Amino acid sequence: MNFLAHIYLSGDDPELKIGNFIADSVKGKKYLDYPERISQGITLHRKIDFYTDTNAIVRQSVSRLFPKYGHYSSVIVDILYDHFLAANWSEYSNIPLKEYTLGFYKLLEENYDILPKRIQNFLPYMIQDNWLLSYATVSGIGDVLAGMNRRTKNKSKMHLAVVELESYYEDFNSEFHSFFKQLEHYTKDEMSKL
Repeated sequence: MNFLAHIYLSGDDPELKIGNFIADSVKGKKYLDYPERISQGITLHRKIDFYTDTNAIVRQSVSRLFPKYGHYSSVIVDILYDHFLAANWSEYSNIPLKEYTLGFYKLLEENYDILPKRIQNFLPYMIQDNWLLSYATVSGIGDVLAGMNRRTKNKSKMHLAVVELESYYEDFNSEFHSFFKQLEHYTKDEMSKL
């Protein structure tokens, strides 16, 4: 899953949200350097990623992209699934997506000093372009995929995956909803063990 899903799955716990959000920028046992609840958010993120990567429904989505995008397919599916979460946001939250994202950015700004350097560097751009809100549109996801493609020095061709998103929109949408129900149950169970 990508940023929006990880944040959403953290519930209403601010520190868990921060940990879940920063986890990809915290390597190995460095998570132990953070306050306990943020550390738990990092651990939760890793569990969510493992669950996602081994899920049969997600593998079905990935297999649709694999012939063209190879090992980048799972990254693309993470991004596409965030699109479906954002596009169907009212099914998951009573807080409008714009309000939710602005609240999250405020949380990050209030905790700026604890964020890894990589996140401190991209945070102004994330806020300025409201990445999380942009996930709700196909063009916004296109921008995200184009940015990811640039990060791979144009090796991934991820920017082209908008074609597959549009061509197989209902298939991906259906797979997302089926998977996300499972993921929500799994995450609630894992959070109860923290």
